[in-house]
Amino acid sequence: MLNSIATLAADESAKIPLLPADYDIIWSAVCFVIIAFVVWRVALPRITKVLDARAEAIEGNIAKADEAQRKAEAALEEYTAQLAAARKEAGEIRDAAREDGKKIVAEAKDTASAEASRLTAAAHSQIEAERQTALVSLRSEVGTLALDLAGGVIGETLSDDAKAQAVVDRFLADLEASEKAAQ
Repeated sequence: MLNSIATLAADESAKIPLLPADYDIIWSAVCFVIIAFVVWRVALPRITKVLDARAEAIEGNIAKADEAQRKAEAALEEYTAQLAAARKEAGEIRDAAREDGKKIVAEAKDTASAEASRLTAAAHSQIEAERQTALVSLRSEVGTLALDLAGGVIGETLSDDAKAQAVVDRFLADLEASEKAAQ
């Protein structure tokens, strides 16, 4: 074995079986150079153009996104300002409504008080009128009864209306005077 290794080492002219032949290496190098040239002159510019277009599109989309972000922030600030203004206006409306409610309640109380006073005055007037009517009616009935009793006591009928009326009026005046004296 040693002998075979020594012969292989001594034989430098012998080819190594793992290396391809010289013509394969040359033709492979030529093909590689052609393919590299085609890739460098044709494919690489196209790939570069596509990548540049994609980069521009991405940068444009980023710029659009930044612009949309700024617009959204501006809209949010505007919305917040409008919301604050609406809340302030709602508070003012609520306060005005409360004031109006207080005024309406005060007016209703005044109106009710005036109406109650008017109704009380009307009731007093009606009561006074009914009292006067009852007094006149009572005078007339008391006068008739007094005349009948007086006629029964004296045994005569008092037919003279003027004389009878004068007697009744004097009797009632004496009756009222005695009531005032008793009080």
